[in-house]
Amino acid sequence: MGTQLSFFPDVDEKKVRYIVVKELKLFRALKIQQQNKKELNEKGITIDIFPKLYDNDQEKEMKILHMQRALNNIDNIEQQIIEMKYLANERQNDINIYLDLGLQKTKYYEKKKQAIYMIAHCLNIL
Repeated sequence: MGTQLSFFPDVDEKKVRYIVVKELKLFRALKIQQQNKKELNEKGITIDIFPKLYDNDQEKEMKILHMQRALNNIDNIEQQIIEMKYLANERQNDINIYLDLGLQKTKYYEKKKQAIYMIAHCLNIL
C-alpha cells in the first residue's frame, strides 16, 4: 500500500522551472516591444525603425496575452513573488523577497513553486 496512483506522470521540477522562468523573461522583453510598437503607431510611424529578422507579431501578441492571463490566475502573493523575482528590472534574491513580503522561508518557497506550476499549467507547458 506504499505506492500511490497518479493521473499525472512525474515531472522534472527543474525543467519546468527553467522553461517558465525563460518564458517570464521573454515576456518582459515582449512587453517592451509592445510598448515600443504602440508608441510608433501613436506617432504615425508605420515602418520598423530597426531591422526585423522575423515577422511573428501575432505570435508575440498571443504570448503576451496568454502570459498575462496566467499571471492573473495566480493569487496575489504568488503574483508579487513572480514579479519581484523574474519581472522586476533588478534581480532580487529570494531572502530579500520573502523578508519584504513578510513570509516565512518555507511558505515563500511553497508559494513560489505553486506559482511556477500554475503558470506552467496555464500555458500548457504541463
